[in-house]
Amino acid sequence: MSADYIIQAENLQKHFDGGGIKALDGVTASIHRGEVVVVIGPSGSGKSTFLRCLNLLEVPTGGRVLFEGADITSKSANINLHRQKMGMVFQHFNLFPHMTILKNMTLAPRKLLKKSQQEADKKALELLGRVNLADRAGAYPSQLSGGQKQRIAIVRALCMDPEVMLFDEPTSALDPEMVGEVLEVMKELAKEGMTMVVVTHEMGFAREVADRVIFMEEGKIVEEGTPEEIFSAPKQPRTRDFLAKVL
Repeated sequence: MSADYIIQAENLQKHFDGGGIKALDGVTASIHRGEVVVVIGPSGSGKSTFLRCLNLLEVPTGGRVLFEGADITSKSANINLHRQKMGMVFQHFNLFPHMTILKNMTLAPRKLLKKSQQEADKKALELLGRVNLADRAGAYPSQLSGGQKQRIAIVRALCMDPEVMLFDEPTSALDPEMVGEVLEVMKELAKEGMTMVVVTHEMGFAREVADRVIFMEEGKIVEEGTPEEIFSAPKQPRTRDFLAKVL
């Protein structure tokens, strides 16, 4: 195992309906520390299932996931401990509606990392400043736009000091004019060297920010390579066919 791999997925399988549906059908992929990997493909290709298997939000039917060399799919693994190092941002923001933005952000660091309220507040306010939302600390989620909520969801994950960030179609529920502000935050993170695995339909983001692009279909990796290789000279007919429809 290479020391610079942060996540390794080996022969991942995820079956539903007693094996009738193979959401993942033998996926093997490795993520280097500091790498931005963007996963693309048609709806139903297994992209989100793959992402959710990386932190065991979906438990694989077969195969295993190594995180920093530890097999987190083993029965003896403390998955909650590993999950604290993996920030996850979903399509829907999952903010607690009855809590202020600041409370949303400091809840997990206080409970899981045992930070003092003062420490947690300091970090949260610093992160809110980074996404130009420091003035919204006392607001409630219902008072924010979709783009603002998603930026909050990203910095809330960052409050836990994760080593990797997993993004599951973070812009697909947003109005088109709000997509850019969320992608900007993600671009900044990438520039700072955050390890990121991003499932997205935003091909411009994939082309500009990814170190590597993975194209999936029917629960398998069809092709992977640099953005240049995938977008300018895809080798597989299925990749070419998909890109012809979306670019």
